[in-house]
Amino acid sequence: MFRTLDVVMIAVMTAAATVTYSIKHQADNKLEEVRKLDAEIKLEEDTIDLLKADWALATQPNRLERLVQIFEGDLKLVPTESTQLAQPNELPMPVAELPALPAEKDDKVARAKTPASGTDAIQTGSVAR
Repeated sequence: MFRTLDVVMIAVMTAAATVTYSIKHQADNKLEEVRKLDAEIKLEEDTIDLLKADWALATQPNRLERLVQIFEGDLKLVPTESTQLAQPNELPMPVAELPALPAEKDDKVARAKTPASGTDAIQTGSVAR
C-alpha cells in the first residue's frame, strides 16, 4: 500500500499547493488594490483638468471686461492709475528692522506703563514682592 515516502510526498505537495494558492490570492488582492488606486488617480487627474479648464474660462479677459461693464454701477470699479502703484522702497519699514529705542527712553516708558497697584509690569495679575 502506501509507504512513508508516499505520505511525505503527498503532504509536501499539499503544502506547496496551499502556499502557491495563498500567494496567488494575495497577488490578486494587491492587483485589485492597484486597479482601484489607478482609477482614483485617473479621477483626480480628470478633476484637476476640469478645474483648470473652468479656471481658464472664468479668467478670460473678455468675460471679465463684460462683467466689469455689467456691474460697474454696483462695484464702482475704475482703472488703476500708474501713480497708485507703490515701489518696494516706498513701503514702510518692517517692524523687525526698526531701530531700537535708547535705554533711557525704555526705562521711562516702562515706568510710565507700570501701574501703581503693586502688580508687575507684565500685567499678569500677580503681586510684586
